[in-house]
Formats: sequence, C-alpha cells, structure tokens
Amino acid sequence: MKNEAPHGPERRGFRHRIRELRVTLWTLIVPPSVWAVHFLFCYLWAAVSCAKLGELPRFTVAFVIGTVVAEAIILASGWIAWLQTHTPGDPAPHDQGTDVDRLRFLAMSTLLLAGLSFIAVIFTAVPALMLTDCR
Repeated sequence: MKNEAPHGPERRGFRHRIRELRVTLWTLIVPPSVWAVHFLFCYLWAAVSCAKLGELPRFTVAFVIGTVVAEAIILASGWIAWLQTHTPGDPAPHDQGTDVDRLRFLAMSTLLLAGLSFIAVIFTAVPALMLTDCR
C-alpha cells in the first residue's frame, strides 16, 4: 500500500477534469464580463448611495462582498486557464493548428484577460472606497 497524501488522487483528478474542459470563445469572455458587471455594480452603488444618503458611505459590506466575489471568479477563471496552458502536447512553436494548440491559445488569452480584469476590478473599487463626496 502506498503512502499518499490525503487528497492526492482527488487533486490530480480535479486538475485532470479541468484540463479536459472544452475551451471556447465563451470562456474567453468570462473575466472581462465579470469586470464589466462589477464596474456597473460600483457605479450603480455610488448613484444610489448619493441619491439616498447625499454622500458615499466609507464602508459598505455589499460593495466589499461584490468586489471579493468578482475577484474570486476572475482568479478561478485564470487558474483554470493556467492549468489548460500546461496541457501536454507538442513543444513550441505551436503553428500546426491542432486542437491542443487552439486550446493553449484560448487558455493563454483567457489567462491574460483574467490578469487584466483582476487589475481593472481593483482600479474600479479603489475610487469607490476613497471618495466620500457626491459632487
């Protein structure tokens, strides 16, 4: 009997299932879409707060939860894309147009968009946390 770490086979199984996911253009737009929804949420939150209170509250649990959820979804998307960029196959250059090459291309594009979207969510959240005046 082998001495394996607990959760060892489950982890490998989970990563293997992620690598087997079918990547499409729909998965590519998840990170920027999450950022866009967060952007809309921030500005609606600011507009409603200014209309009802006349000022922006310094700390709102709903705003923080919305930002954390957006960042978590973007991180999960980036992690899945990162795992898929490491799919076994031919070494670079990937100029054959095979299914694995297309998977890696879409996964790398998703990974880069996830990084950009992660930073964009931070840049959207910081002004909303720092501003208190509605003028």
